[in-house]
Amino acid sequence: MNDEELIQLGLSGKAPLKVILGGWTELNPDGQKVGVVGLLYVTTDVQQAQQQLARLRKQKPDHYYMVYSVPYDTDLSTLSHWPTLEIDPEDLS
Repeated sequence: MNDEELIQLGLSGKAPLKVILGGWTELNPDGQKVGVVGLLYVTTDVQQAQQQLARLRKQKPDHYYMVYSVPYDTDLSTLSHWPTLEIDPEDLS
C-alpha cells in the first residue's frame, strides 16, 4: 500500500478523530541532523483534515505527512496500530 492509499484509509476510518502527523529532519544545537515527528492537526471533520493536509503539503512539500483515524478516550498504545512515523537512518544522512 502506498502513502496516498494509507492517507485515504485514515480519512475514511470509522474512528471519529482524524489526526495529521508530520515528519521532517532538522539540525539539533550540535549541528547533527535529527528526525522530528509532530502532531500537526486534529479534527473530527474529514473535509477539514483534507484541507489542512493540502495546506501543509503546499506550505512544506519536503515534509512527510500521514493521516490517522483514532477513537476518543483510548490509550492508543493498546491498539494494533497507532499514529507513528518512522525515521530511517538514510533520512538523517
